[in-house]
Amino acid sequence: MEEQDYTRRSQRPKKRRLRKGRAFFTLLLLCIIVIVGYSVIQYRSGLELANDTKVAQEDFSGDSIKGDIENYLILGVDTRGEEKSRTDTMMVLSWNKANNDIKLVSFMRDIYADIPGYQSYKLNTAYYLDGVQLLKDTLTNMFGLPIHHYALIDFKNFESLVDILAPNGVEMDVEKDMSENIGVELKQGVHRLNGQELLGYARFRHDAEGDFGRVARQQKVIEALKTELLTPTNMLHLPKFVGAAQGYITTDYSSTEEMQQVLKLLSKGKVNIEKATIPIEGSYQFQNFSHAGDSIVIDVEQNKAFLSDFLGISLE
Repeated sequence: MEEQDYTRRSQRPKKRRLRKGRAFFTLLLLCIIVIVGYSVIQYRSGLELANDTKVAQEDFSGDSIKGDIENYLILGVDTRGEEKSRTDTMMVLSWNKANNDIKLVSFMRDIYADIPGYQSYKLNTAYYLDGVQLLKDTLTNMFGLPIHHYALIDFKNFESLVDILAPNGVEMDVEKDMSENIGVELKQGVHRLNGQELLGYARFRHDAEGDFGRVARQQKVIEALKTELLTPTNMLHLPKFVGAAQGYITTDYSSTEEMQQVLKLLSKGKVNIEKATIPIEGSYQFQNFSHAGDSIVIDVEQNKAFLSDFLGISLE
């Protein structure tokens, strides 16, 4: 009799442990269901928010990928509802998938460039004449730079994406008072800027630095947005941000491919961005042309050699 009582008592802790284990896994499963459900709802909300706002898809033929380095042409345009526009932002993001290094090269919009099929003009005119493909061909022909993919965003859509990702604003050290021709008034100092203010900061050029200062600010904005994207407090906003990005950003990728690339990038850990601007210091002069106005005439070979060394690729 005593032996039976002992056996019953020895079984009770096991039953309690089993019940606790089941409760834990049930709670875990419920948490996963809630997180997935929330993410799906927010993702769809972002998609719906960005419905019918994307810049039209363009025909694009990128270069074939050789090795671990993949180059993306990043363009920012101010369409204002017009059929044609010039590119205010022209960058090439170079991703080395082997070591997760990111290089970001900004190209000055007033570079005097040979545009295939047209007379030489400012670089940002290439997009106005015949879209992304002509701008890609102009850069490739000029510098021997392979470009594999592109991403294009209208400035109004940029504002919306910033507000989704960082509803409390993006911290930015504004180096001087700014207001001329940017639609907002910014005061010197460290502030949290909303989408419209951040865009205004990135586009300001009415000072002694001109476009060179604007390019430096654009790169500073990219760095700040990268920080916001990787900030744990913004994780709740990511599903909606990703959904909206599908609608706001035009690219040659499919939606699935976009997600795969982003996940590959983030899964490899900390993301550092090394930045440069073309033309490099000491490789250019200003010149006025009757058909193009004030332009930047560059030493192509000097800048090409820099690009090859900076990106770690051979440029033909």
